[in-house]
Amino acid sequence: MSSGIGCKEIEMEYHTLAQDILNHIGGRENIVSLVHCATRLRFKLKDNHKADAEGLKKNPGVIMVVESGGQFQVVIGNHVHDVWLAVRTEAGLTDEPSSVKEEDAVAGNLLSRLIDIVSGIFTPFIGVLAASGILKGLLALAVVCGWLSVQSGTYKIWFAASDALFFFFPLVLGYTAGKKFGGNPFITMVIGGALTHPTMIAAFNASQQSVAITDA
Repeated sequence: MSSGIGCKEIEMEYHTLAQDILNHIGGRENIVSLVHCATRLRFKLKDNHKADAEGLKKNPGVIMVVESGGQFQVVIGNHVHDVWLAVRTEAGLTDEPSSVKEEDAVAGNLLSRLIDIVSGIFTPFIGVLAASGILKGLLALAVVCGWLSVQSGTYKIWFAASDALFFFFPLVLGYTAGKKFGGNPFITMVIGGALTHPTMIAAFNASQQSVAITDA
């Protein structure tokens, strides 16, 4: 995007880019779902043949257009979240599941569908997942090098921050899976939450101890 201009002008550029993207993917009615990762808008379209990838590539705000795994991906760059918001606004998209029936979408092969499901579930939190893993690695390095003690308050705070996603992973996975499959994400999140409940964790630990005693 252009530099040296005000926030309003930048926001207008995002909306102009969003309108151009919508015009080249067949309009709002051709969108089944839309998510974004660190740099890309990931569309699942009703009919990919209505999309004009070559025309969209000519827009200076678009770095690249990729069609992969049943998705129409528009590479935007670091400001992808702002463009994603603009596209949602221009298209009138909401958090509600698309009303387009699955059988109306272009049928893909089994592998494409699998990739689409995995991508749709994991993409929303892939950045947090990567950050948590990096933080865990840095924390382990600090302990090995003697910079931090596992008994220190700093270590405990960092450990909690890096481990939170993994500890509550079933809740996060339940939420994103619920949205992907068109269900109520809060119901699926509660189902995932049951797996992290202290009672369930205690029961699992007790069963593991019982197995260990039996094997001994």
